[in-house]
Amino acid sequence: QVQLVESGGGLVQPGGSLRLSCAASGRSISNSNMAWFRRPPGSGREFVAGISSTGDYTWPADFVRGRFTISRDNAKNTVYLQMNRLKPEDTAVYYCGQGDYRGDFFYTGEGRYNSWGQGTQVTVSS
Repeated sequence: QVQLVESGGGLVQPGGSLRLSCAASGRSISNSNMAWFRRPPGSGREFVAGISSTGDYTWPADFVRGRFTISRDNAKNTVYLQMNRLKPEDTAVYYCGQGDYRGDFFYTGEGRYNSWGQGTQVTVSS
């Protein structure tokens, strides 16, 4: 069983940046695609970005394309989300999930991910 712990959230002004981390323990995540999801206030969890098991392929959602970058360090068993040019609508609790698959394709539904962490709050406000 993998345990995931997200960190790096906080309060940031519009246009600012944050880097989120997702540290895995218990088992290696190197054979799994990983993804970041978020849950805006009053909404369900939505896909933000995915990364293949090797890190060679990524897939960001349209609303973060060009602003957010997902990456991973399998030696550290950690996945990252670099968020630039943040907007108020990016305010949400951010989660990482371990996919039950691997390859150069991505599922955007949360049903194919498990081992969710507790999430980290990101608030974008002036």
